[in-house]
Amino acid sequence: MTLTDFLQKITHNEEVSFAETMSIIASYYDYQPAEFSNGLGEHKLINEAGSNEGSCKIFAFAKIHQLTAAQTLNLFGDFYRKDVLENAAGNNHQNIRNFIQFGWDGITLAQPVLTRNS
Repeated sequence: MTLTDFLQKITHNEEVSFAETMSIIASYYDYQPAEFSNGLGEHKLINEAGSNEGSCKIFAFAKIHQLTAAQTLNLFGDFYRKDVLENAAGNNHQNIRNFIQFGWDGITLAQPVLTRNS
């Protein structure tokens, strides 16, 4: 699948899997681990460089392509749709849960993590 095809799926609210998202990012971008935070105030979650890399890549990719919060959550696939939405009282996937609560206001990337590869 091309990047354009993938973005069209996202903008048309078609479900994508986490594996599809990671594959597209790996195919079109070089990744440099960096610290990022997610959430505000006492709910702020600090992710050290190299940890929670899937979330880091997704948030960076979504920022580059100016995706909405809903479109960004779709990139997490079943981690969002099944693990989080079907277990609303759970405490797993804290990056997804914080993003649901705080949206883009809660995301801070310490440095650019994705660069388009050649």
